[in-house]
Amino acid sequence: MLEVRKSEERGQAEHGWLQSRHTFSFASYYDPRHTGFGPLLVINEDRVAPGQGFGAHAHRDMEIISYVLEGALEHKDSMGNGSVLRYGDVQRMSAGTGVRHSEFNGSHTDPVHFLQIWIQPNVAGIAPGYEEKHFTAESKQGKLVLIASSDGRNGSVLIHQDASVYATIMNGADRLEHPLAAGRSAYVHVIRGKVNVNGMPLDGGDALKITGEPVVTLGGAESAELLLFDLPY
Repeated sequence: MLEVRKSEERGQAEHGWLQSRHTFSFASYYDPRHTGFGPLLVINEDRVAPGQGFGAHAHRDMEIISYVLEGALEHKDSMGNGSVLRYGDVQRMSAGTGVRHSEFNGSHTDPVHFLQIWIQPNVAGIAPGYEEKHFTAESKQGKLVLIASSDGRNGSVLIHQDASVYATIMNGADRLEHPLAAGRSAYVHVIRGKVNVNGMPLDGGDALKITGEPVVTLGGAESAELLLFDLPY
């Protein structure tokens, strides 16, 4: 089964310093039809004004992935980590028994644009953890590159869930296939550009839920960047 989630149907939050689009129910946005997809609970597309950001706040028992698209995202947390993330950087924070962190635009002149992704872990009460990796645009060109997985294979960040997250940049004649094992589903989120997923045309901000299908097929791309989540269901 294929179910399209159009960009313009996402929840919206406009706070002046923050423009956010919520793929799933989040904060004051609630839609009972879109409360997550398997363990994938949050995909927020955030744009933060220069010098602004999210002050210190707490999380627990959640796998949080940040995927930076533009600008500089400054991170600090109660584990003692501090860094500035830029395009191509992927950050994973396992909240576990509890962690506090802040996220700010690290520039006073340019906006920062990033995705924040929450995945429900399959284990609770673990020690908090942190990791970041860089994936070049060249490495993702015409390939599905594993950026997060349950075992950290192929240089991916490690998440505590039986899920795999892939990133790719596609254009023109690029065509990719990702097989789905029995009992697996997929969620494709188009970051920008245009692409056909299992024959469905999608634009930037659109997404597709895929269940009961043996393979995810990507093609017909026009300057597309996207994430593919291979998930249990």
